[in-house]
Amino acid sequence: MSMNRLPLAERVQILSMLCEGSSMRSISRVCGVSINTVSKLLSDAGEACAAYHWEHVRGVKARRVQCDEIWSFCYSKEKNVADAKAAPYGAGNVWTWTALVADSKLIVSYMVGGREAETANFFMDDVRQRLDGRVQLTTDGHKAYLDAVRGAFSENDVDYAMLVKLYGEAAGSGPERRYSPGECCGTRQVEIAGKPDPKHVSTSFVERQNLTMRMSMRRFTRLTNAFSKKLDAHVDALSLYFVFYNFVCTHKSLRMTPAMAAGLTERLWSMEDVVSLIDARAPAPAKRGPYKKRGG
Repeated sequence: MSMNRLPLAERVQILSMLCEGSSMRSISRVCGVSINTVSKLLSDAGEACAAYHWEHVRGVKARRVQCDEIWSFCYSKEKNVADAKAAPYGAGNVWTWTALVADSKLIVSYMVGGREAETANFFMDDVRQRLDGRVQLTTDGHKAYLDAVRGAFSENDVDYAMLVKLYGEAAGSGPERRYSPGECCGTRQVEIAGKPDPKHVSTSFVERQNLTMRMSMRRFTRLTNAFSKKLDAHVDALSLYFVFYNFVCTHKSLRMTPAMAAGLTERLWSMEDVVSLIDARAPAPAKRGPYKKRGG
């Protein structure tokens, strides 16, 4: 074991706290390590988890898939980027696109980017490549989905409908209205392709998962200073979280993990398995040459 590597139990604790909503500085204090150590472990875990998801979450058999986007920001909000000092690449609005299999609750695909057509096209291409067979697909009314779904799926691959939500003014007249979303007055189903079953035109599961994601990662908490300062760290946190959600966290309604329900694994993972993904990618320690005594 490398002299600079933390013991397994400490790495498990740090990664678990990252997935359960603790901030990096609180983890640093609780675990007695520097924040740079927490940041480096998050980076290593993010890269390992992203690679594992890319390689192994494929050939997923699904009947119904739901897609949604969740907002966050990096470094500063979009309106403040122009006046920010030394704003890094990726500063401003950051949207995370997620695709969830309604039957197994598996996050089959995710993508980080803007909310424009380009990201939508990449996202839907990735969703299609990971699915095996025809699916019923539901998205919200975001127009970027239209061309993205048409470009990724053929007529024989998808039954697609949009669920358009109709909003009114938030209740109340005081300053609390600033923190309340518009009141949903109803929904409208729009059939786009194939023959989607109206009973299963829904985005409820993926929206609930996005709420869980916002509660489980400190950097998604609103009205705090816990937002991501660097885009790479934001992506690393998401990559770690989605492997944790798919393979480690038991879904109460399923009584197993989403990955088990989807047939991607036969056993319940632990956070030690996530650490093993990191170790498997770590370069082998270099061999030291023979000791030579300095003579004189």
